[in-house]
Amino acid sequence: MSSASRAVPAVLAGVLLLAGCGSERAPREGDTAGGPPGTTPSCPSEYARYGAPPASAPPSFTPSGTPTPLPLPSTGGPDEDGVQVTGLYAWAADSGCEADLTAEFEVTNPGPAAAAYTVTLGFVTASGSAVENVEGTVASVGPGRTAQGTVALARTAGHAPEVSGVRVVKVRSVPAGEAATASGPCPASGTHLYLDQGDAAMGLRVVGLHLVNCGTRPYALDGYPELRLLGADHTPIEGVRVLDGTERISTAVGGGGAPRPVTLRPGEAARTTLAWRNTTEAGLDGPVNVPYLQVRPKPGADPVTVVPELDLGTTGLLGVGPWEKDEAYRGTGTGTAPAAP
Repeated sequence: MSSASRAVPAVLAGVLLLAGCGSERAPREGDTAGGPPGTTPSCPSEYARYGAPPASAPPSFTPSGTPTPLPLPSTGGPDEDGVQVTGLYAWAADSGCEADLTAEFEVTNPGPAAAAYTVTLGFVTASGSAVENVEGTVASVGPGRTAQGTVALARTAGHAPEVSGVRVVKVRSVPAGEAATASGPCPASGTHLYLDQGDAAMGLRVVGLHLVNCGTRPYALDGYPELRLLGADHTPIEGVRVLDGTERISTAVGGGGAPRPVTLRPGEAARTTLAWRNTTEAGLDGPVNVPYLQVRPKPGADPVTVVPELDLGTTGLLGVGPWEKDEAYRGTGTGTAPAAP
C-alpha cells in the first residue's frame, strides 16, 4: 500500500468508506477571476460531510507538509468542457494533512460571461476501476480566464482500494450571478437558495429546495416557485410538464396541499419539494435528463440556477410543492445583508 493508504483521525470518519470535498483556490493578489495553478500543493483544512448542514464558510486551504506527486495520464490540454487535471498528490501520515489524496484541476471559461463551475473528479485504481467521485467548485471564472480548484479524499479506518489516478467525470457551469448559495455573503436578492441531497428509492426521486432570508427585511412567498428546465447546453427543454403539487408523482413525499402565504423574517427559511420518477416504460420518445433548473422563488424575483440532475425517464412530469415555512431550520443568522435600495 502507498503512503496514502492509512487511517485518518476519528473526527473525519463517516458512514461512507471515503469522504471528499472540494473548493476553489483563493485567487492571487490582483487576480479577481482566477489564474494559473500554484506550484505548492495545498491541504484542505475542512471537509464537507454528506447530509450535514451547509458550512458557514467555504473550506480553506493551507500548506501542510510535502505530499508525494502521483503520475497523471499524458494530456494535450483541457478537455472539451475546459477542464484539465493538473496534479494528484498522496499525503503521508506525518504530513499534517488529514486528507489522504488531493487532486488539482484547471477550468477555462470559453464563454462571454463569468461562470461558476462544479467539476466532478473520479479517483480510480490502476485498473481504471472507480473508487470515489468528488465535486470541486470554482465560484467565478471570467470570460476567457482560467482558475484552479482542488478536491480532497479522506479514508476511514480499514482497507480501501488504492488510488493511482484521477479523471474528469462531469463539468457543470452556471452564470456566476445565478449561482446557488447556502451560506456566506447575502446575495443582492436578500436570499440564499439551494438544493439538499435528496432521496431516491425504487425509481422515485425527491429533493428539497430551500430558501433562507439572509437580508434585513421580511420576505414574502405565496404559491409555487417558477421553474425553467435547461439542458446541458443551457437551452430550454421542451415536452416536460411542471405540476403544481407532487400528488401525481406520489402521495407520500410531501409537497401536497394548497399553497398558503409565507412571510419569512430575517434568518428564517422556507422549503418546497421536487418529486419525479425515472421510469422509462411509456411517455416521451426517449429518456429526458435535466441537469439545470432555473428557479425564481416568486414572480419577478432574480433567477438562481441549481443543478439537480433530473433523470425524468420518459414520464415527462416534474411535481413541485408549494412554499412552506421550514420550522426545522436552525441557521446561524443572516449573512452580510445587501444594501437597501
